[in-house]
Amino acid sequence: MAQKKTAKKAKTKASSKAPARTKSPARKGIDWADILRKLVLIRRFEEATEREFRKGKIGGYLHVYTGQEAVVGGILSAVKEGDIVYAGYRDHAHILMLGSDPGAVMAELYGKATGVSRGKGGSMHLFDAAKGFYGGYGIVGGHLTLAAGSAYALRYRESDNIVVCFFGDGAMNIGSFHEALNMAGLWGRHGMCPALWVIENNGYAMGTAVERHSALTDLGKRMDAYAIPNEKVDGQDVFAMRDAADRAIAEIRRTGRPYCIEALTYRFSGHGAADILQPYRSKDEVEKAKQKDPIRLAAMHLISAGVITQKDFDAMEEEARETVKQAVEFAVESPLPDPAELFTDVVSKDWSVADTHSEGLVDEEEGDDE
Repeated sequence: MAQKKTAKKAKTKASSKAPARTKSPARKGIDWADILRKLVLIRRFEEATEREFRKGKIGGYLHVYTGQEAVVGGILSAVKEGDIVYAGYRDHAHILMLGSDPGAVMAELYGKATGVSRGKGGSMHLFDAAKGFYGGYGIVGGHLTLAAGSAYALRYRESDNIVVCFFGDGAMNIGSFHEALNMAGLWGRHGMCPALWVIENNGYAMGTAVERHSALTDLGKRMDAYAIPNEKVDGQDVFAMRDAADRAIAEIRRTGRPYCIEALTYRFSGHGAADILQPYRSKDEVEKAKQKDPIRLAAMHLISAGVITQKDFDAMEEEARETVKQAVEFAVESPLPDPAELFTDVVSKDWSVADTHSEGLVDEEEGDDE
């Protein structure tokens, strides 16, 4: 009974009167109902991961995306097959938005063999290349250089695909940020860096507010130093995020030049699952931010525009809860990785230095001269 009451309390209400919009969110050719369905799934998935973490079922660490869903919803609904996506360690939403199996994602958090990284990555190292998701990186800012190189490689191969790289405000104080963005700007001069850089500015680098960790609080303007065009977008508005994504991505595909979107968003939960007290911000601040719940606002707009009904939205909620329930059950029932898995995927091929001689990869007589 207690569980049912909790679930009812967590349900997102969308029946309030929607705020007026100057433009209908239902732009032709966009499946807004499907986007909202995925956002609801992400929210319920994240809530479940926090519960399972506190039960001791999920090991390692856990960072949830609750409150920031409109950022991935607007951006990743605009990509196409063959595009490559990178993210930091708050990565559950990205891989789910790209269509990865929720059961395999949850199993990864459980450290099970059926996980997307075969149980060896956990929450911060999700990976699904088939869906275009190249990680999930636990090292702050460590993926930025990889994203820049991937973008160059795509254009070098004469592909019109792009890279989308998400990172937080805290990553902008890491050396690799400057290295990656400088190269992106240089390559971009020649149309050789088709990358969309997305700053997930939720106001805090862990527990340190932007104004306390950044000399320049206008984070998007940092891109000016690398000649990368940039703009700010309301990260709580999935329609605004999608509009910006469509414009930016079309231009990136056309020119091969990088672009940056600074998404102004807010995480409703703590930095990580263990960040319960959150002494760096007040409860009033959090409650005020929740008034712009991106899922509630999106549902309100779509209902008022006649794209969906309240009944449709309620069905999305029920579907998400059932999907997440099945994902948890799948993770619980899945086996742990075989101990032999410790030695797989460490190097690209199972061979030793001695094998290079037997296979003729090294000339024993002339190797030193070369």
